[in-house]
Amino acid sequence: MKKQTGLGRGLEDLFAENSIDVTAEEGQIINVSVSDVEPNREQPRKYFDKEKIAELSSSIAEHGLLQPIIVRKNGDRYVIISGERRWRASRMAGLKEVPVIVKETDDKTALELALIENLQREDLNAVEEAKGYKILAEEYSLTQEQIAKRVGKSRPAVANAMRILSLPDEILDLVLAGKISSGHARALLPLTEKYPKEKLLLLAKEIVEKDIPVRKIENLAKMPETKGEKKQRKNDIYYAELEDGISRKLGRKAKIVPSKKGGTITLEYYDDDDFDTLLAMLDIK
Repeated sequence: MKKQTGLGRGLEDLFAENSIDVTAEEGQIINVSVSDVEPNREQPRKYFDKEKIAELSSSIAEHGLLQPIIVRKNGDRYVIISGERRWRASRMAGLKEVPVIVKETDDKTALELALIENLQREDLNAVEEAKGYKILAEEYSLTQEQIAKRVGKSRPAVANAMRILSLPDEILDLVLAGKISSGHARALLPLTEKYPKEKLLLLAKEIVEKDIPVRKIENLAKMPETKGEKKQRKNDIYYAELEDGISRKLGRKAKIVPSKKGGTITLEYYDDDDFDTLLAMLDIK
């Protein structure tokens, strides 16, 4: 594969991993009309921070678009594989043309590349990240280990990120819109076992309206549901620390419920593939 200036190491590795050959002609940077370029409608990333787009637009207006957009040809138009933020900012800056690199690839491979490229970004919304992993798992039949390798993260990190999808859609929409943070969403996850959906939605509404800190939501999750449970877990900090240690070790939520004669330890798994991984960790399978 011929490496192109400005592509960036991460994206080059993506193309290498997905076995897309780049000819000298294909890898050339060309200028095309900004109106002839369009986003991939199947791309899961839907929310773009307007302020950050405006900041990038100001930079592009002053210095030009320095990094080309990666596209594929679709008739007389070009569909974005990587660089939708730059394309949006370029339009805002009033550019008539943008530099692009055209890749010869089919729709499915193009979407997979776009997904992986976005999942490698540090500023990706937590819900979009989780949905991206879900698409790679369900539509591309990738295991969590394979997904983790492609995006450069650990398998437990991928599994933990996907947990957020167990929240109600209404709460996920609030995260996508930036009305509640990813930290709030993760703090709400343990409450899905304690609260009905209606109570969760009311709590999410309070977070938005009253700007409730994440720590307060985390404390709610640690509070026992009943007096009986409170008596059983007198040393709640001890058990909470144990649960946290197990969760970090196994990459999944753990819950300890002691009783007079013993107790139970509950471990979560997130799909069939993750269930097999858990069994392997426990040396059962």
